[in-house]
Amino acid sequence: MTRPSPSEERGRNGDSGGIVVGRRGWAGVVAMVTVLGMGCFRASTPAPDTGAGIEVDAASALADQPVHLRVIGLTAGETVTVSSSATDFTGRRWRGQARFRADDRGEVALDSAAPLAGTYRGADGMGLFWSMNPVGGDPERSWFRPAWDVSRRSYAVNIVVTGERRRPTTRTLTRRWLADGVGVRLLTPATDGFWGELFLPPPGTPRHPAVLMVGGSEGGASLSEDAALLASRGYPALSLGYFALPGLPANLDDIPLEYFAGALRLLARQPSVDADHVIVMGYSRGTEAALLLGQNYPDLVHGVIAYSPTIRAAAGSWTKDGRPIAEGVIPLDHVDAPVLAIAGSEDLLSPSAQAARELDRALDAAGTGRPHRALIYQGAGHGVGTFPYLAAGTRLDHPILRSTVDLGGTRAADAAARAAGWREVTGVLAGLTR
Repeated sequence: MTRPSPSEERGRNGDSGGIVVGRRGWAGVVAMVTVLGMGCFRASTPAPDTGAGIEVDAASALADQPVHLRVIGLTAGETVTVSSSATDFTGRRWRGQARFRADDRGEVALDSAAPLAGTYRGADGMGLFWSMNPVGGDPERSWFRPAWDVSRRSYAVNIVVTGERRRPTTRTLTRRWLADGVGVRLLTPATDGFWGELFLPPPGTPRHPAVLMVGGSEGGASLSEDAALLASRGYPALSLGYFALPGLPANLDDIPLEYFAGALRLLARQPSVDADHVIVMGYSRGTEAALLLGQNYPDLVHGVIAYSPTIRAAAGSWTKDGRPIAEGVIPLDHVDAPVLAIAGSEDLLSPSAQAARELDRALDAAGTGRPHRALIYQGAGHGVGTFPYLAAGTRLDHPILRSTVDLGGTRAADAAARAAGWREVTGVLAGLTR
């Protein structure tokens, strides 16, 4: 299961707390990259003696890009409140805030300043984003989802600084899903044989690794925002739906692996795709499909990224050549690709941390020689992924199960894990880029 989609109510503090399991790692094979650096600051100059100033390095940025905020024009030791607000797809308002004391220069750098009080603790430059709470709602059961479709390519976050005897200062930041020139194509069973959203970098972009994205038990094509962000960074991505959509099975029952294999071939044919580096990214139940594809189609799968993984195939879920895939541990002896598993230590929905460790050991035993790694983030739950900086709860009203499920973990630990894990994922993709 991944985050809930916008059609449903769905979907850092300090260090990420990740634990690397296994000696064979991606580190010796691919380069790690920092998503973005500080950049150059642009200031919003305050009116004399009335308001503070707000500096930001990127007033418009991709939704998975951290921004670096600084409040200037204060007096040394002055206390101010910095708040954030945004509106989700239902029209509900969300708000975060933190109270700070200015340093000797009369400034507050959010990257390094710990709040005196607020919706998050500890120095965290993106704390005001992931710690927003729904006005009048339960933050543990709420997931901030901005309006999202191909016509709404961004959303706004308002930053306000207030203090005693100061006029409020406001800065509006634009958070974008798609970079300029990224193409979006809707795939349907009637015309393409699949249901999904295909995101391609601008024409002329050099060939890059591509990602087939497979969600979990929530159904639908639930990883479209993730796919949009990857394509905006040059990586073609297909968010694939495989049940609970028009023209597809209503439930996760008897889904043929050939369906996914066909989607992999379609993705590999795109002109911006490096066909030798097509990755499958699965979440929760979607990791069953990802591992089964790696085992059964090693010529098509050149890497697996598994969020909140399982290593067992559930009974009655998958077929190949018209025959059901047997329930039980998924064989991995034919997997000819690197594997990265990401899990939270406090997952209450499934034993994903244990599965990540078992997956790492099984790949060791299989002896394929391919690199593999398991990252287990302390304090995080089933909501350990994927891209960071959106406020997310720890309990979910599941659209298929029609019950509330406890994902485990805390909002702060999940937020830290998403930021750290997404850097790992984009680092892997960058390392595979020719």
